[in-house]
Amino acid sequence: MNDEPSERDPTGEDARIDVLGKRLEAAREREDQRNNPALGAEADVNYRMGNRVLAELIGGIGGGALIGWVIDHFAGTSPWGLLVVMALGIIAAFRNIIRIANQRPD
Repeated sequence: MNDEPSERDPTGEDARIDVLGKRLEAAREREDQRNNPALGAEADVNYRMGNRVLAELIGGIGGGALIGWVIDHFAGTSPWGLLVVMALGIIAAFRNIIRIANQRPD
């Protein structure tokens, strides 16, 4: 048979495949570190706290305005009931936001 090496040298291909395999493994490790569940949990806690603060603010203002409007509608004190109860709602919302901000993280 023929003892001459073929035109396609398998050792050169193996070296390229090995280098490609190492690069793939390094990329997978970087991706695993980037998608670390511990970092996602911290971001999730912050996201939930932000949503809670926003809900308190919107609820305080909106709830106060609605209750004040109802008082004005039935008592005929327009716009004082709306203004007073909405101001109380804003005060309660900010009090709750400050209380949330002062809580210790778990």
